[in-house]
Amino acid sequence: MKSEFYDALELIQKEKGIPKEYMLEKIKAGIVSSIRRDKQVPADNVDVTFDESFKTMRVFIKKNVVEEVTFPAIELSLEQAQQINPSYQIGDVVEFDCDTASVGRIAAKVGKNVIIQAINEAVNGSLLQEFEEMKGTIITGVVSRVDERGKCIYVEIKEYEMQMFEKDLIPGEKPKDGDRLKVCVSDVKRGSKSQEIVLSRSNTEFLRCLFEIEVPEIADGTVEIKAISREAGSRSKVAVVSHDENVDAIGSCIGPKQARISAIISNLSGERVDLIKYSDNPEEFVIAALSPASVRISEIDVEAKSCKVVVPADQLSLAIGKTGQNVRLAARLTGYRIDIIAE
Repeated sequence: MKSEFYDALELIQKEKGIPKEYMLEKIKAGIVSSIRRDKQVPADNVDVTFDESFKTMRVFIKKNVVEEVTFPAIELSLEQAQQINPSYQIGDVVEFDCDTASVGRIAAKVGKNVIIQAINEAVNGSLLQEFEEMKGTIITGVVSRVDERGKCIYVEIKEYEMQMFEKDLIPGEKPKDGDRLKVCVSDVKRGSKSQEIVLSRSNTEFLRCLFEIEVPEIADGTVEIKAISREAGSRSKVAVVSHDENVDAIGSCIGPKQARISAIISNLSGERVDLIKYSDNPEEFVIAALSPASVRISEIDVEAKSCKVVVPADQLSLAIGKTGQNVRLAARLTGYRIDIIAE
């Protein structure tokens, strides 16, 4: 084996951080597998040793010394063994070097494929680990290209190009090449044959993260987001509660001159956000969730999580909302089935 091979392993270890020992093990396994197929011998009878001092490699097949030869590929008689060395006895193992030219061709092919695979596995593994640590957070990327046919875009993040599908974008938005885009690392999926990093702007976690970024009281735990219901691109309801009686939860989210809520909405392509005061009292919570309509509870079943709400006739459409959106979001936010009745 040429010294350039070991030099290449050293370089890969330095630049990619892939241990040389790891790649040698991969190469050994690949060569053993190739020799096993080529020579029709069990893998246990093939071995590979590397000598880094002399930058050489040895591939050999081990044959057992037996009284009667049944499998010539891995056995030899005592007479044959003693022709090689008179000291051999039954049960000893004799090592036969494989043809160097043949091994060289196999090693070159296997070595190249194994190194490429090892680099890809190491890069993908470190990439997945890096993004697993960022799961549930927002990062900023740049749109590198738009695939209208595939209904997806590609976002460049940390020198990696990530795919985002249309369903993970806010409905109606059309990012263009070069646009800076905030995205939430929604999920990191590891499979035996594929890995996937899921980025999203349409899920509730994206909205939650925006609040954590823009509202210091949420970031430090003074104000807590108790629930979110969202129809991305249209409207969301966010229930918040303060753990400090001197801090107003809704006021903190709005911010001075509405600066905080405006910064959040600017990342939502015009999506409307209703801030709801959370309450442990189900009646109070349901009433607040149906705002801006003024309603009252006529019946509530806490165990069944259902209630009947009475609303003035002139506010019926406001309580229900366009296409039922207001009551639908309120139901998701509170977890209650809500029936609205006009007075």
